[in-house]
Amino acid sequence: MPRSRINGNFIDKTFSIVANILLRIIPTTSGEKEAFTYYRDGMSAQSEGNYAEALQNYYEAMRLEIDPYDRSYILYNIGLIHTSNGEHTKALEYYFRALERNPFLPQAFNNMAVICHYRGEQAIRQGYSEIAEAWFDQAAEYWKQAIALTPGNYIEAHNWLKITRRFE
Repeated sequence: MPRSRINGNFIDKTFSIVANILLRIIPTTSGEKEAFTYYRDGMSAQSEGNYAEALQNYYEAMRLEIDPYDRSYILYNIGLIHTSNGEHTKALEYYFRALERNPFLPQAFNNMAVICHYRGEQAIRQGYSEIAEAWFDQAAEYWKQAIALTPGNYIEAHNWLKITRRFE
């Protein structure tokens, strides 16, 4: 049974009802509808912390989805799961792939910056100050891109860029 039919959360049920109505009235192919169903089920599983199930749904959605823009969000969500699991190299790979298809995902740039900043902090703790600076510089570049796409967002990142004199 599809996850969308067994979900007990009111918001998820509401989203499922609205999504099902939209799928009926918007002209889409059966493959696009099926891809969206897997994507929706992946989001539902992800929100409940069922990452393995979410990944299965996202991979199936990727197999079916042909639109690059829609694929970018699937890839982004896969990146989120890998980030949550501490698999930062994999997460960065999926964020890059998402941005290749949709360069207007500030949240992907932000998440990449957060990972780079974290790696910089790890390098400092291990006594590798030059490596840390390289990670921080990379984080700064990603945060600048996120901020350029959504001015007014990422206030903490903006402040960090100013404090560390990385904001141009």
